[in-house]
Formats: sequence, structure tokens, C-alpha cells
Amino acid sequence: MMRIGCVVMAAGNSRRFGGNKLLADWQGRPLAAWALDAVPAGTAAVVVSQYPAVLEMARQRGFAAVENDRPEEGVSRTIRLGLEALSESDGALFLVADQPRLRRETVEAAIRLWQDHPDQIVQVTAGGRRGNPCLFPARFFPELLALTGDVGGSRVIRRHPESVLGLETAAEELEDMDLPWA
Repeated sequence: MMRIGCVVMAAGNSRRFGGNKLLADWQGRPLAAWALDAVPAGTAAVVVSQYPAVLEMARQRGFAAVENDRPEEGVSRTIRLGLEALSESDGALFLVADQPRLRRETVEAAIRLWQDHPDQIVQVTAGGRRGNPCLFPARFFPELLALTGDVGGSRVIRRHPESVLGLETAAEELEDMDLPWA
């Protein structure tokens, strides 16, 4: 059986939001709680964040919590910290913590698609628009670990378009919350 790890990326500075959006209330719960609930049961998960309250939410759910003490180094550091915590995995699923409409069923479908095609990158899409989450097989871990600055997995995806399988979902699932909501 293939070992899949999940990295919940929750270390951003929320510049456009104007504060820590991950703890902001969205429909009665902190925004980050929605992302944590999208992680399928039984999946080895690590939450990478600079925010102690988000790390505590992760621990309460039985997830590994990894502090990103240098978030100014960009998303590549979050990716690196997450992958280092999941080094024994055959594949790593990356979720962002600001997509509250992402459904666990969609994440589970991405995992099933990857299990059927374990050499491929699976990326959730909507109307042909690529988004998150993405699931990378271990053969791409060296490239992901080599990223620097505020660069994410999309750079690896652009290098290997022939290795990407899209999983179509509803557009609202891929919407991220970058601006304050009413």
C-alpha cells in the first residue's frame, strides 16, 4: 500500500487580508479549521504554520505540527518543512489553508486518482483552471525541496506538463480567501 502524506500549508503572512486570516471567523469557525477538516481520515498529515494557534488546532486533530519560524523565506520553506516531516511517503498532497469550500470528498477523489496513476502529479482543477490541492509522487520531491523563495509546486508542474492529471471540481472549491469578507 502506498503511503500518502498531506502537507497543510498555513504559514503565509496574509498581506492582502491585513492580518492573520487563518484565525478569522468564516461561517462560525476559524478559516484554518475548514482546511484541516478536508484532510481525509487516516492520512498522515503535517501542518506547517507560523501561528501557534493554528499549530495547536493541528495537534488537537492528531496532526503533526511544524513551526515555520522563517515565513519570510516564502512558500518554498513551507514545502520543504512539510516534505521533511513526510520523508517516508510515496506521495505528498499539498493543501492550502485558505480554501474553506474545499470538500473532503474532492481531496479523497484526488488521492484515488493518484493511487490509480502513482507516477503522475494530480492537480485539482475547475473549468480548466489549475489550483490546489496537488499531489506529487516522491519522484518529484527533490525538485520540490530545491525550490527557493516565494515559489511553490506550480514551478515543478510547469516543468512537467506531461506528468499532470487534472481532477475537475466546482470552481468555488478552489476559491481562496485573500481579502476580508463581510
